[in-house]
Amino acid sequence: MTSQSETRRPLPGDPDPQQRLAGIIRVDHAGEFGAKRIYEGQLAILGRGRHGTTLRHMKEQEQVHLDRFSALIRSHRVRPSALMPFWHVAGYALGATTALLGERAAMACTVAVEEVIETHYARQLTALGDSEPVLREDIATFRAEEIEHRDIGLANQATQAPGYPLLSAVIKAGSRAAIWLAERL
Repeated sequence: MTSQSETRRPLPGDPDPQQRLAGIIRVDHAGEFGAKRIYEGQLAILGRGRHGTTLRHMKEQEQVHLDRFSALIRSHRVRPSALMPFWHVAGYALGATTALLGERAAMACTVAVEEVIETHYARQLTALGDSEPVLREDIATFRAEEIEHRDIGLANQATQAPGYPLLSAVIKAGSRAAIWLAERL
């Protein structure tokens, strides 16, 4: 069975394969940078508490992801997102703010962000098809770790955060907007 992307002919204005690859690298680099900053913000507030070790573990995994995409930025000569200064501030602010709302809210943030990222990575794997096998392997590995982070958040009562449905919806909408922007800017 062939996928829609394999059977559809390119339309005028569609990115060529190099542009598509650059967009994937750019958005994933920005996303992993933002994720690292979220955990840094959470650690600033909760780092000495019972979740400090867990948050450090997740931040360390995000750093590995970021390091890989930073290497790809250099090796493929991809322009990083023009919004990196914004992701620097916004990621930290999101992490610190949710941590100030409490441990469950911090975990709710993790769940919301990681659910969006898991879906984002799944779409990229489909879009890549059989091309870029090394990148596909990296994305598959990182996706599994993002799912692990989501599961950690769920195991730590994320859904019991005050206002969880609203908090989750707002963070997911922001994450989707960040992906859209980072792919383009």
